[in-house]
Amino acid sequence: MEDQFVTLAHGNGGRYMRELIAGIFVRHLANPQLDVAADAVYLAMPPGDLMITTDGFTVEPLEFPGGDIGSLAVHGTVNDLAVAGATPLYLTLNTFIEEGLEISQLDRLIQSMAHAAQSCGVNVVAGDTKVLRRGEGGGLYLATTGIGIRRPGLRLGVDRICAGDKILVSGPVGDHGTAVLLAREEFGLSGDLASDSASVFVLAQALWDQPGLRFTRDPTRGGLVTVMHDIAHATGLTVRLEENAIPVHAPVRGVCDILGYDPLYLACEGRVVAVVSEEAAARACDIWRALPGGEAAAIIGQLSGIGAQVVMQTEIGGERLLNELEDDPLPRIC
Repeated sequence: MEDQFVTLAHGNGGRYMRELIAGIFVRHLANPQLDVAADAVYLAMPPGDLMITTDGFTVEPLEFPGGDIGSLAVHGTVNDLAVAGATPLYLTLNTFIEEGLEISQLDRLIQSMAHAAQSCGVNVVAGDTKVLRRGEGGGLYLATTGIGIRRPGLRLGVDRICAGDKILVSGPVGDHGTAVLLAREEFGLSGDLASDSASVFVLAQALWDQPGLRFTRDPTRGGLVTVMHDIAHATGLTVRLEENAIPVHAPVRGVCDILGYDPLYLACEGRVVAVVSEEAAARACDIWRALPGGEAAAIIGQLSGIGAQVVMQTEIGGERLLNELEDDPLPRIC
């Protein structure tokens, strides 16, 4: 493409839009199912339960250590399917581009998306492109739909959780939120911390055959504590977490201490929270620790009697309530 920046003409349905789609999106995302001349696409689906999810991505900045909005959109959508027990197969993509975005940056982001999709084994099969007026967007917004297949008989959900069940996390929490914060350079802080943005499919799939698996979720917006409150509200049980058991990288803890954030409320984009029976917890944790991305997996808590609250057992032996997130401490991080 000869243009240096996206203009409103790139969204008018004419020649410039055709060149934008062909020069960037088709060039990077081309696959047998992607037909930009068609209004709909036929997808061959293997046997199983059809699963579908949808998501939107508005991260700022668009590129950050460990990822960018392109790879994040793929990982976030694939992960929602994986923790629901589905094998991801297809994605659709809606792109909202702000007038003035550099063409070269858009090219990098869509190329990154293509690489992430290829590594996750999914195809982008349909999409739409819109251009927003300057000042009406954040450079680039992405909206995705993910389609996958769950094998018959695999059931995961909060309705399966029981008192006594254990809570596991596949790795350190808060990396993504902290990496994006540092990338903004708003507080005079810097560091080499990278986002944990990655597919969690292998980690999720590894537990599907394990007796006692109740529920899995990826702790994105609102972080670990928000998932815990979702469980507490849905089950009426008390979630008891052990502060010493929750893995947090030292740089994350240091940044949070300086700025007054709590890493347990910060987004992760490559972690899984699982609830398993007490008898199955040690085995599940060992399985994760043997896999890439799960080396720091830990049993971090347990469900107890009626109470619908989240309680932290502190390092010094006391207890404190962890309230639900109300303010948004880090806007536009996923």
